[in-house]
Amino acid sequence: MVQSTSSGMERARVLRPGLPLPGPDMERHCVPGGGSIVVTINGDDRLRIINVEGEQRCEVTPFAEAGSPDPGMFGRAPDGAAEGIKSILAREGAEGPTASRLVRHGIDITGAKSISLFSPDSRPGDAETLVSAGRGTVIVAAPGGPMRVDEQNPPTELTVYIQRAEPVQPGQEHLPEPLAEPRLDIRVDRRTAKAFEVKAGEFIQVIDVAGRQCSDFQAFDVSKLEKGIERCLDVTTTRTLMGHGYPGPGLHAKYYDQDFKPLVEMIQDSCTRHDAFGLACAAKYYEDAGYFGHINCSDNFNNQLAQHSIAPRRGWMAMNFFYNTGIDDNNQFYLDEPWSRPGDYVLMQALTDLVGISSACPDDISSANNWDPTDIHVRVYPASLSAKRSIGFRKRPDSEVEMTKETGFHARTSKLTRNFVEYNGYWLASDYTNLGAIDEYWACREKAVVLDLSPLRKFEVVGPDAETLMQRCVTRNVRRLAPGDVVYTAMCYNTGTMVDDGTVFRLGEDNFRWIGGNDYGGEWLRKQAHEMGLDVRVRSSTDQLHNIAVQGPLSRSILRKIIWTPPAQPNMDELDWFKFSIGRIGDFDGVPVMVSRTGYSGELGYEVFCHPDDAPAVWDAVWEAGEPEGMVPLGLDALDMLRIESGLIFAGYEFDDQTDPFEAGIGFTVPLKSKQEDFIGREALVKRKENPQRKLVGLELIGSEQAQHGDCVHVGRHQVGVVTSGMRSPVLAKNIALCRMAVEYAEPGTEVEVGKLDGHQKRLPATVVAFPHYDPKKERPRS
Repeated sequence: MVQSTSSGMERARVLRPGLPLPGPDMERHCVPGGGSIVVTINGDDRLRIINVEGEQRCEVTPFAEAGSPDPGMFGRAPDGAAEGIKSILAREGAEGPTASRLVRHGIDITGAKSISLFSPDSRPGDAETLVSAGRGTVIVAAPGGPMRVDEQNPPTELTVYIQRAEPVQPGQEHLPEPLAEPRLDIRVDRRTAKAFEVKAGEFIQVIDVAGRQCSDFQAFDVSKLEKGIERCLDVTTTRTLMGHGYPGPGLHAKYYDQDFKPLVEMIQDSCTRHDAFGLACAAKYYEDAGYFGHINCSDNFNNQLAQHSIAPRRGWMAMNFFYNTGIDDNNQFYLDEPWSRPGDYVLMQALTDLVGISSACPDDISSANNWDPTDIHVRVYPASLSAKRSIGFRKRPDSEVEMTKETGFHARTSKLTRNFVEYNGYWLASDYTNLGAIDEYWACREKAVVLDLSPLRKFEVVGPDAETLMQRCVTRNVRRLAPGDVVYTAMCYNTGTMVDDGTVFRLGEDNFRWIGGNDYGGEWLRKQAHEMGLDVRVRSSTDQLHNIAVQGPLSRSILRKIIWTPPAQPNMDELDWFKFSIGRIGDFDGVPVMVSRTGYSGELGYEVFCHPDDAPAVWDAVWEAGEPEGMVPLGLDALDMLRIESGLIFAGYEFDDQTDPFEAGIGFTVPLKSKQEDFIGREALVKRKENPQRKLVGLELIGSEQAQHGDCVHVGRHQVGVVTSGMRSPVLAKNIALCRMAVEYAEPGTEVEVGKLDGHQKRLPATVVAFPHYDPKKERPRS
């Protein structure tokens, strides 16, 4: 794309959120709400601290090089005794991440003095700048205590930009904090490779120093090398053993050699995009492109591995970390620049004694290294490292990476299953040992289940203009909500297509809570508040409110045993559908909880919200009350079955940002007649309702083969729809699906065919039916 300027034609600026940072003199750090960071600084370095969501206090505590307090480092008089960082240390304990950072930097906070930034009424985006007078270490904290369910004061994140007085030189780039004290700290200079030895149980961390840089990794079993047998990590063997025979991007849990012996196990991955199926670059690749004698990873491997008496090869197979390559629909190999950001890494554990080797790929003739090869860094940690399995998650394209978290209930669910999947940055159970999706499903339909839904995104919307903002940003009429009411609604763009679906809780006259499926819902609310000039705060509270759902015909009787509510709040027998109550577990002195009569199962059900610190106690109380009545835990696999039968939609399946609420099957959330006030997307939705193109319908299929998400739906050769979700219904004994259908074929009774293979060689006969397939009048959740 080009744009015309007074000086002629020039290429338009390419947008790369989060990368690169504005030059070699700039660093960015994220301070999590209720947490802290520790950074080293030099004289004349400038710290710009941004209050991302507003109303978040910041505490800056400086120390001299020797680790002693240096309250005058920034030329401001201290006004505190580092109480914020002390409260964080007390909450996390001596083994927590903050204490470990202080030990690593040799800091003793005894006698520390701090500087407080930002007032209680600070606005989103407010910033303060500090200039350092000398070298030292600084703790930047975003203090804040646990938020109760009936409060709306969550601690939120700060962003810190450090502009260095002396720009960082190549090879000295900022690296992520070590996970522990490394045994080996190896810099792999650009266009080179380095071999190293690790013992069984040790951890290998491969770090992309500057971002957008690829690294090949290979490993050999030492015991076999000592016998003169060369058996390296083999990606074809690995794909076959892991049931992933067709090459594709991503990493497997373990990697094997040709003798089927596992060599390494993947523990952490902050990038999430690697190919791990191609050869390391070799001389032939460059020769074929006309670059004779170009240095390459395979020759670099040969040079390094010679010291271990490993025979050279013209091209080495390898795990291709950070490579963005794939195979297209025509089975052609392609590549593009990597996804990796500065500091992204892969952490793996050696399963036997290994000779390992890592490269910093020299490819500068394509976008494989963003046209500019840079360094790779390798750290080897002792086997005593405590590293939890996790993958990277970014709330926004320019957000710092967050590794997969455990919900407050994980300590309990992890005792019942090892089958977890990543969802929205958290680990959630897919199913439970000795049960499985079918048993869990029937328990919900006949008795009761408990499931962890903590990754739902929560945002506190508070201020004099809170009602105005919510009325403008969601399709339902929130002015009709009284405190204690909940409403399910859509949130739309001005095109009428959906940002998200979710629920609005009204906690007070000027207090709302938005609970949706993604982080952008809160970003969207904050953006609209800013553009409209409203006096309202939108603050993230996901990390302060975790929740379980208790669903099924016996859910009321179970919660009746354990939920205490004050006289002004409805008890479990009084709580109506889409209402909530504030109460306690057990009695007046119990754990505070919020209980809403909502769910995602199509059955009578409730959701119980609490602070993550209280989650184990809440789970224990629910489990003790429910287990005698046949309650079981429920995972995501069974939840998907329940919601499809009940016609409940899911982001990325029934809707996305190209789908309006009518097409998603939730047209009832758009009361165009009764909500006369304008809201975002209203004008477009009026037109879309008058001129519908697609409609969500149910399908009943003949036979037992399931329709799957993405399957095409045909009348003759003509494709008229696409399956959004499908399943074999246990209670209906039918094969059913949800389908986004052209309105001309959406009438119940219409006969269609679901395409398999190429969509034409195999067809599954189906009939359009009304949905929900199960309990269409929703009598069960209303019961």
